[in-house]
Amino acid sequence: MATNTPLKPNLFNPFTEEHEMFRKSVRAFVENELNPYVDEWEEAGIAPLHDIFKKMGQLGFLGLHYPSEYGGSDADIWFTVILNEELGRCGAAGIPMAVGVQTGMATPALAKYGSEELKQKYLKPALLGDMVCAIAVTEPDAGSDVASIRTRAVRDGDHYVINGSKMYITNGTQADWICLLARTSDGNDYRGMSLIVVPTDTEGFIVSKKLKKLGNLSSDTAVLTFENMRVPVSNRIGDEGKGFYYQMEQFQIERLVGAIGGTAGAEKAVRDTIRYTQERHAFGKPLIANQWIQFKLGELLTEIEAQKRLNYYCASLIEANAPSNEVTRIASMCKLKVGRLMRQVADTCLQFYGGMGYMEETPISRYFRDSRLTSIGGGADEIMLQIIAKLEGMEPR
Repeated sequence: MATNTPLKPNLFNPFTEEHEMFRKSVRAFVENELNPYVDEWEEAGIAPLHDIFKKMGQLGFLGLHYPSEYGGSDADIWFTVILNEELGRCGAAGIPMAVGVQTGMATPALAKYGSEELKQKYLKPALLGDMVCAIAVTEPDAGSDVASIRTRAVRDGDHYVINGSKMYITNGTQADWICLLARTSDGNDYRGMSLIVVPTDTEGFIVSKKLKKLGNLSSDTAVLTFENMRVPVSNRIGDEGKGFYYQMEQFQIERLVGAIGGTAGAEKAVRDTIRYTQERHAFGKPLIANQWIQFKLGELLTEIEAQKRLNYYCASLIEANAPSNEVTRIASMCKLKVGRLMRQVADTCLQFYGGMGYMEETPISRYFRDSRLTSIGGGADEIMLQIIAKLEGMEPR
């Protein structure tokens, strides 16, 4: 008997008819509301996130897996998978990255551990597209090494007095609030950190610099400085001293979202290259007539399909509330693999475009620049390997 809903998600076909209808809606949004403007936003070095997010919020795209009382849809994980697959087809990677920060990096801990007051004041407007948010973890001397952060939040009565700085903050120049990881007690390791919601109109909050980058130009990236910034203790997410743990948990959603979008972007790049090599002639025949090109593109599509299935497995683990260590292990593998795959796709496809691929006007040129970030941001490849090695029990005996 036919049914619209499988008994449980599986690696072969996790999507229902309802999922596919949603896919069409997101694809239409990308084609009509994003892609026509990405060249303009890339040139400007910033995209109008308040306008974009408001449209997305009205369509229900920003709160898919969040509770309905905060503007979410109570949807299963596969709607989030579809959202990020379709955003991965955007003509500039900076836009899906900005959305990913809003939906999968700055808000998960707030939704799970935040007070009711915080969720009403900050989470709900973010999911409805009325506020732009950012996640502030990285510092000049603490990137993938999150345990080394130095920004301090010292308690003074009912407030924290915060001093320090954060860098490489996506959405940093436009955010209405940031989810800040800061030290709330003495120490130099992962203990004693807390996550705090910081409104960006707070006195002492400074956008010190808008950074220029190699790629992802339409995504604004900032250095933030905090000078004796006073934030209510009630803005802390969850328990004091648990911020590192909350952030590590939050990272797993971030890494899966990045892997899903990265896989979709890689597939688009390969299929665009197939079309180009079918149309481009050299030595009296289409480039695609060269068996070497066919084989290399076939290998890349095989790797992309394998990556896609690994992503789906990770999503199914999250949907099934699997043990956190297993989710972390697979999410780390997804993140590691997709970054390396994207670099391989970018280099191979640009080569097949030849001189045209080196031109700024060619999409593969932008993809080549944008794709390099994935092996660095959200935890470098080396950190992913450390996590995998630890969870596989590779410590010396």
